[in-house]
Amino acid sequence: MSRILLSLLAFSGLYLASCTSATPPAVTVQDIPFPGGAETSLPSLSSDGKTLILSWVATPTDSTAQFHFARLGEDGTWSRPEQIAEGANWFVNWADYPALVQNKGSLLAYHLQKSSPGKFSYDILLHALPKAGQIWRSGLPLHRDSTQTEHGFVSAAAYTDSTFIVSWLDGRNTGGGGHDSHDAHSGAMSIRAAEVTLQGQVLWDSQLDDKTCDCCQTSTAITSQGPVVVYRNRSDQEIRDIAITRLIDGNWTEPSIIHADNWEISGCPVNGPKVVANGKTVLVGWFTAAKGKAKVNFSFSSDAGVTFGVPITVEGQGVIGRVKVALLDEQSGIAAWMETTKTGTFLMAARIESGGKMGTRWEIGAMDAGRKSGFPQLEVLGENVYFAWTEVKGDTHQVRTAFLPKAAF
Repeated sequence: MSRILLSLLAFSGLYLASCTSATPPAVTVQDIPFPGGAETSLPSLSSDGKTLILSWVATPTDSTAQFHFARLGEDGTWSRPEQIAEGANWFVNWADYPALVQNKGSLLAYHLQKSSPGKFSYDILLHALPKAGQIWRSGLPLHRDSTQTEHGFVSAAAYTDSTFIVSWLDGRNTGGGGHDSHDAHSGAMSIRAAEVTLQGQVLWDSQLDDKTCDCCQTSTAITSQGPVVVYRNRSDQEIRDIAITRLIDGNWTEPSIIHADNWEISGCPVNGPKVVANGKTVLVGWFTAAKGKAKVNFSFSSDAGVTFGVPITVEGQGVIGRVKVALLDEQSGIAAWMETTKTGTFLMAARIESGGKMGTRWEIGAMDAGRKSGFPQLEVLGENVYFAWTEVKGDTHQVRTAFLPKAAF
């Protein structure tokens, strides 16, 4: 074979190789095998910027709940599951469930435990595992009011190097009246916050608002100016919009409404907000159905939660809500929510920018539209965006986890 022909063949090979390498592979949602097996649900993700932890609940029998967690390894797979606690008298439901939070290697977890045979009677118990510790300090009380009422919808965030801020809905003033009670002898659900050490000791607790929506999740984040707590407020006129309060110089500010949706609803929608913060940047996401129009809103603040911009909105009768948010930088983040389309119900996600722009919407995974699917999760770590949700098939359910590169957004 001549040198010219060999040269032409070599050039052709290089040309084909260059064409092939110039075409990037298609970006798809990548599944991460879940280590917990079947009959698992209620996942929660926690990232501290260095480590990603997944927690979930297993139900080996109808009367037993097990609280597990696993860490994401450098190889992109979950570690062997570790058990935090197990019990037979827990209160666990689709919207109010165990979870954990990190603080530079120390972990704080929580679950709800029945305090009496009454339906709306349970307490919040903490589990603490300080950094390098081997044994959880379990069954630690978050509140000491001793009322046989509701206490739940916990959220927490690392505060100082040695403490966490924890917020929750507190029923001590309701007299056990239950959700949205209008009994003349019952008070309203309130929201409280506490500072908790790495060992699970409560240093102080304070009431933030004496009247809130009864069963929407709270959400807590730390700005450069201090902690913020976001929740669904409840006015005397049954307007249930999203409020924020901030801890400034040792005092919580008067709660303020983030955006006046003016959603008047006589019962709790069980669809709470989510907040994340970095420095003075704050991002809040929430669901509303004011005037019968279902939508999810996402709004940025550049002054640590004092004021918020015009919301970025996804609307339509198929919007279910159950939002989650994460920040990418000072001007952008990732928003996630549930939505039913013509082809099914999905966990959706998209990039959002403080200027009001929303990027391509991704269908992360198919979900059941009902309560069994719970609330999907979202966290950012390194160059990836991670998701977790409960997959429901008939009478069975199992946690699913997956990721997309940040560049896909």
